[in-house]
Amino acid sequence: MLKRFKTLTKARFRKTDFNSFLFFLFFAIVIWIFVQFSKQYSEVLEIPLEYVNVPQDKLLVGKIPQSLELRMQENGFTVAWFSLFPPTVKIDLSKASIENDALVYVIDENHSDLQSQLEIDLDDHEFLKDALVVKYEQKQEKKLPVVFRLKIEYAVGYSAVEALKYEPDSIKVSGPDNILDTLSKIFTQQLSLTKVKEDQQGTVYLDTTALPNVTFYRNKVKYAVDVEKVTEGKVQVPIEVMNVPPGLNVVIFPKEVVLFYQVNLKDFSKVTASDFRVVVDFDDIRGQQDFLIPEVIQKPEFTSNIRLNEKRIQFIIKK
Repeated sequence: MLKRFKTLTKARFRKTDFNSFLFFLFFAIVIWIFVQFSKQYSEVLEIPLEYVNVPQDKLLVGKIPQSLELRMQENGFTVAWFSLFPPTVKIDLSKASIENDALVYVIDENHSDLQSQLEIDLDDHEFLKDALVVKYEQKQEKKLPVVFRLKIEYAVGYSAVEALKYEPDSIKVSGPDNILDTLSKIFTQQLSLTKVKEDQQGTVYLDTTALPNVTFYRNKVKYAVDVEKVTEGKVQVPIEVMNVPPGLNVVIFPKEVVLFYQVNLKDFSKVTASDFRVVVDFDDIRGQQDFLIPEVIQKPEFTSNIRLNEKRIQFIIKK
């Protein structure tokens, strides 16, 4: 009897089409899901917020709303999508009004902006808040000079025509008093240039890494360096003695020095010895010192890298 039952069972399972059974089961589940998700649902969803265009003279403080509740009446597919992948809505605080040390962003007044971001018809849905209230602290303002950090290495035979030019040379900032009081200048990020033989220009950002609570009205500066091929020249320049006491005869040796300089090729013919003044100052003598240090106090603006062949000038006093 048992043997016959097993034989009948095997025969019945062989006749059953399991693939068809699974197909119809899957099809029934899909139809059920489609029917359920096609129904209308009313759900309250959390919409994440991101604040943009914060007024530069204001610092957001306190508990800042990070989401906005939206009562959505939609089919199950839309509700499920917004639940799993909620879009982040940008709240433009430049459109907020100021009330009692707070920025008030009224939902109804910005209906079209919110609707375009959510890509749904908000007439069929409802935000549970009429407005977003964000507390702020008024920042103080200050103008800081910019210190340009530049490390430049010229190719052999090249140099700058004039000093580095950059603008703006000062930046307006705002922030809490306790931070602004510690600031006297602002640095740029380090700019390094090597083997330079052509004019350089561009922009470099300010170094703001250590100042997260300070607002910079501009965050970068433009710079320009004019570069030309240079040559070296030399001239013989007489030494002038300054501040010799009346009645004292001071004799120096040597009486002239060789002055070396760099100049752009186009300006080389303009340079003469009379364009330079080299002096020694008798007031600089200390103790038993028997020498004076020569100093260049006058030179053409278009010359650079000035050096003298003598670093010490000997002197004697004749009575």
